[in-house]
Amino acid sequence: MQSYRQCNRCLMDTSDPEIFFDDCGNCNHCNHYFHRVSTEISSSAERESNLAAVVERIRKEGRGKEYDCIAGVSGGVDSTFVIYKLKELGLRPLAVHFDNGWNSELAVANIKNALDRLKIDLHTYVVDWEEFRDLQMSFLKASVPNCEIPTDHAITATLVKAAKMVGTRYVINGSNIVTEGILPISWVYYSHDLYHLKALHRRFGTIPLKTFPSISLSCFTLRILSGRYRMVNLLNYLDYDKVTAVETMKRELGWQYYGGKHYESIYTRWYQGYYLLAKFGFDKRRAHLSAIVCAGQMTRDQGLAELQRDPYAENDLEGDTEFVVKKLGITREQLDVLVSAPNRTHLDYPNINRFIEGSVALRHFIRNRAKQV
Repeated sequence: MQSYRQCNRCLMDTSDPEIFFDDCGNCNHCNHYFHRVSTEISSSAERESNLAAVVERIRKEGRGKEYDCIAGVSGGVDSTFVIYKLKELGLRPLAVHFDNGWNSELAVANIKNALDRLKIDLHTYVVDWEEFRDLQMSFLKASVPNCEIPTDHAITATLVKAAKMVGTRYVINGSNIVTEGILPISWVYYSHDLYHLKALHRRFGTIPLKTFPSISLSCFTLRILSGRYRMVNLLNYLDYDKVTAVETMKRELGWQYYGGKHYESIYTRWYQGYYLLAKFGFDKRRAHLSAIVCAGQMTRDQGLAELQRDPYAENDLEGDTEFVVKKLGITREQLDVLVSAPNRTHLDYPNINRFIEGSVALRHFIRNRAKQV
């Protein structure tokens, strides 16, 4: 184990066990961030032209259909700003929401307010709670870092199915390089590894997954390669500034802040603000803020000051913990056992990581293929 060290440029440190530094003291994460920005983000003029071409193609292929694209919505900053921009661009999206049973009341209100004001229809897939609870508990019992894989995987599968239902190949999302371009794989693993998800559930679960939305990596890849799925990372086409986006949504959509990134979900708020920190020492704010710092939307000193704040400063940890244990059907004592259990990595369980990591060229091709219009 290497001694504690922090990047000279961003906020990442040796809480990521796989981090490494160059001769200038800059870490691999921010070096990779700037490489991606330089190679994947075009100039403002080029982005404007490319966006116009994307919008025209979506509009053309959507003629005669009720919707010309779909867009995932969670109530968070990025996805809400995406639907705001889609409406501004004159497109006709169907908003798609995966309801895993953990929405906060504020998230429900933010989604409703935004869609009502924008006059956008909503399609919601409500997962079977007993199945999903059993799957979430499987990841907690496995003692692995990324307990959000069940949700992240199901969102992708739900979007694919919704696109087929609507008859569009265009799936618009809020993922972006500028404000989300840093996140250690050791903290998250790959949510599209369905083999891994099923392996953990077989080991620790008890309820068959009959209705849980899923899609294999091979099936997802084939949809992209065949041209039946086009992922559009809309925010990569814009000069996206998160603070400006938030102010716009507050003014135009009545949107309210949750107190943290992805805190629209009670489970995610608890998982990021307490569980991940308490069990693994991983503070996802460190990665999120590092991207903002690298984007020049926050100074490094401001980011460091933010990290000193309690991640639950604007929310109620005790209340959330009580809600989580009650909803999961466990006791506080059982939760304490889960938190104190020996930590494991995702690679300790069956997975296709070797295939994924060995397919760098294919992944780059798929990423570029998904963006083509």
